[in-house]
Amino acid sequence: MQLRFLTILAAATMAISQAQTKTKSVARTPDGHPDLQGIWTNATLTPLERPAQFANKPTLSEAEATAYEKSDLKTNDIDDPEAPLLARAGSGSGETAVGGYNNLFIDRGTQLARVDGVKRTSLIIDPPDGRIPATRPLPAPRAPGASANQLGRFDSVKDRPLAERCLVGFGSTSGPPMLPVLYNNTYQIVQTPDYVMILVEMVHDVRVVRMNQKHAPSSVRRWFGDSVGHWEGDTLVVDTTNFNGQNRFRGAGENLHVIERFQRVDPNTILYRATVEDPQAYSKPWTLEYPFNASAGPIYEYACHEGNYAMPDILGGARKLEGASTKK
Repeated sequence: MQLRFLTILAAATMAISQAQTKTKSVARTPDGHPDLQGIWTNATLTPLERPAQFANKPTLSEAEATAYEKSDLKTNDIDDPEAPLLARAGSGSGETAVGGYNNLFIDRGTQLARVDGVKRTSLIIDPPDGRIPATRPLPAPRAPGASANQLGRFDSVKDRPLAERCLVGFGSTSGPPMLPVLYNNTYQIVQTPDYVMILVEMVHDVRVVRMNQKHAPSSVRRWFGDSVGHWEGDTLVVDTTNFNGQNRFRGAGENLHVIERFQRVDPNTILYRATVEDPQAYSKPWTLEYPFNASAGPIYEYACHEGNYAMPDILGGARKLEGASTKK
């Protein structure tokens, strides 16, 4: 019995020692907190929700992961005229190409997200099935022009989605929660005792986290919500409320509530976790988790479509289609 106790004690002591060594290896700011500053990328092939082919399989072996990554990269090779993605887009290739991108623009990464030494099949870790919980019926539609995500409306510029209007990045790249998208998945974090700033490469969105403060009054609504932060041990916890109702995240509205956790687990990795809640949109809260990896940078200019003809062409095309329909 005594030998068994000593064995358990030795194992526990070793685990504590390893954890302390790992913690000490992380750079710290003058006030003693882990230093999250630097340039990071969250590019990954892991989708937000778990694909049906991996039902009940949250992680993959190295062989399985390699096979999936190879298949995914081939399927989504925009420069390959035979690739399914290109075929769906109908953009052609070479001299016949009419699409807006080629592989030079794409920044999806090359691997699935790795956490705790294994590769994940979805960013969502709770519910266990890796899927967004079934949504409840959404509130009645708003007046025309009030919603920013009316993809089928072309009556005015204000009817178009926020990302299309270059007000915010698409796909919740700026968050919260922050998600990887097709390109420009680079971020810069600047940290002080009173503020943490997150600069997003896409659209150069900027989030400012106010440390150890109270939320603004509910009447104050912001595109990225009102973010306040505090430290729980070595984890930065960011609580965000007060969203502008137009910045809808997957059916959520102004009641969206997101709690993010940033943990620098080693010199090259921040483990990012976010719990998403909106009783009007989701049947229960759900959580995603994946790493932000250190990047040499730099953060590149992102000009969106200011100064070109994208929006006039979109609305002009709609008017032409309407005119053609009237003539019939």
